Amino acid sequence: MSGVLLLVIAIICFIAAYFVYSKWLETKWGIDRNAKTPAYTYEDGVDYVPEPASVVFSHQFSSITGAGPVTGPIIAAKFGWLPAFLWIVVGGIFFGAAHDFGAMYASVKNEGKSIGLIIERYIGKTGKKLFLLFSWLFSLLVIAAFGDIVANTFNGKTVGVAESVNTANASAASISMIFILTAMVLGILMKKFKLKGLAMHAVAIVLLLGTLALGIAFPIFTGKDTWLIIVFVYLFLASVTPMWLLMAPRDFLSTYMLLGMIVTAVVGLLISNPTMELNVFNGFAIENAATGTVEYLFPILFITIACGAVSGFHSLVSSGTSSKQIRNEKDMRPVSYGAMMAECVLAVAALVVAGAVSKGGYLPEGTPFQIFSSSVAGFLTKFGLPTNIAQAFMTMCISALALTSLDSVARIGRMALQEFFTEEKESQNPIAKALTNKYVATVVTLICGYVLSKGGYNSVWPLFGSANQLLAALVMIAIAVFLKTTKRSGVMFYIPMYFMLAVTFTALSMSVYKSVIKLFGATSYTVLIPKEAVVGQFVVLSDGLQLFFAIALLALGVLVATKCLMELHTKKEVKGTEEKVA
Repeated sequence: MSGVLLLVIAIICFIAAYFVYSKWLETKWGIDRNAKTPAYTYEDGVDYVPEPASVVFSHQFSSITGAGPVTGPIIAAKFGWLPAFLWIVVGGIFFGAAHDFGAMYASVKNEGKSIGLIIERYIGKTGKKLFLLFSWLFSLLVIAAFGDIVANTFNGKTVGVAESVNTANASAASISMIFILTAMVLGILMKKFKLKGLAMHAVAIVLLLGTLALGIAFPIFTGKDTWLIIVFVYLFLASVTPMWLLMAPRDFLSTYMLLGMIVTAVVGLLISNPTMELNVFNGFAIENAATGTVEYLFPILFITIACGAVSGFHSLVSSGTSSKQIRNEKDMRPVSYGAMMAECVLAVAALVVAGAVSKGGYLPEGTPFQIFSSSVAGFLTKFGLPTNIAQAFMTMCISALALTSLDSVARIGRMALQEFFTEEKESQNPIAKALTNKYVATVVTLICGYVLSKGGYNSVWPLFGSANQLLAALVMIAIAVFLKTTKRSGVMFYIPMYFMLAVTFTALSMSVYKSVIKLFGATSYTVLIPKEAVVGQFVVLSDGLQLFFAIALLALGVLVATKCLMELHTKKEVKGTEEKVA
């Protein structure tokens, strides 16, 4: 099978979906181009800030395009390229993009509120509390997993071994640190001097090129542990500073790199015209050679490919930050549905790149990031770019994938914790009152995320996929309730939400079972002393936390889904003040 043909088919499907299916969704729900959006109504210069569609698209795209679109498709290719390809195309169009658009639409139509507060309005306070707790726990998993990924990507040396260095990683780290200052300079120029249009794009490109040149010229060689601390300090700043000062301009700059990476991958594939060396289909059950366990296509495929098909995290961005920057309702469709289609192109490109470098029907050695970045860096060298610059650029792009999602989810986690304790604040409960403070909520969230990250990326990633997809299912139910309550059609979410509930409840149940077996043994009847309680190691801590999170997420998921589904199938009267726009 030609990799180029596969890529072209996918791109045609995504373009058609944007102009046909997303337009149909917009027509079914209704928009008001003359309505005053929450960005203007509640403008505060921090979270509610009206921005041009291109700036909001940059934030949305940069935030949702995390590590998933690269890692998920490549890992899922173990089942064969066909099931992975079909899930990206079908899932991206009818599940993920509709989910992202729906979350943003519901938020903009409800004063820019997050999904948790929308659930309170249309379902009740209990549903809101459960959902906010679920969202906060999920945020901790993302912070832990992506924080470890970024620190590893920036790791320029092995502690205690001076000669063991990685220049590409050190350059990427240096670029990232300069990038933060560059973004703030651009933010000030855009805010104070009303920089916009072609001038804004020109200044952004000049600043970006200068940042890349300085970072490559002056790499920072520091170990992983130090970078982990630096990353969490940055997350604190990104979580509490105004959107216009850091996150919005940083996302705007990141979009150039990420789109550049996608264009490079697509053009490189078109020029090389590779053949898919992966097997078309390896079966519904395959054995994991590393662990000796059997993995099943259902549910593993559908939680492995999250970003690039459907991701609950996207709803937190759509309703948590992006909706507060939309300055006209007509911008919602290109920002949300359009950003998801762009991410799907990256997911298919990653799958094709992996297929092109595979041998004997199976993936090559290395992590998904290594497989993808080395291949695309090879494309760049064919265009005349020096190898060291190509490698540094690709490493920077890979770190940007994780970092742009990381700072967004840190901010969203902080907001979820604040919202959870908002009502208790009125009762003068000192703890609740403290946790509604954005600085305290940020510190608590980041400390919990930091502790989890010390267990390593691999210890939390399996749960991230399941929790992410369960979040998507819960959000789709909530959106369906909102649409029905306000006399709009939500039928497009029924099949996706029930399918994802089946996938995620199965996956989480399997996670609980595997964690119990790993901790206590298949034949052990005592749960007081774990089987592998090794002093000085993270065996008990990481596996115990994984078991705790799996049980907590499964229980919360059942409770939220039950509460929302009861409302969806029993609600008959319009509730709230938001009426349908003709």
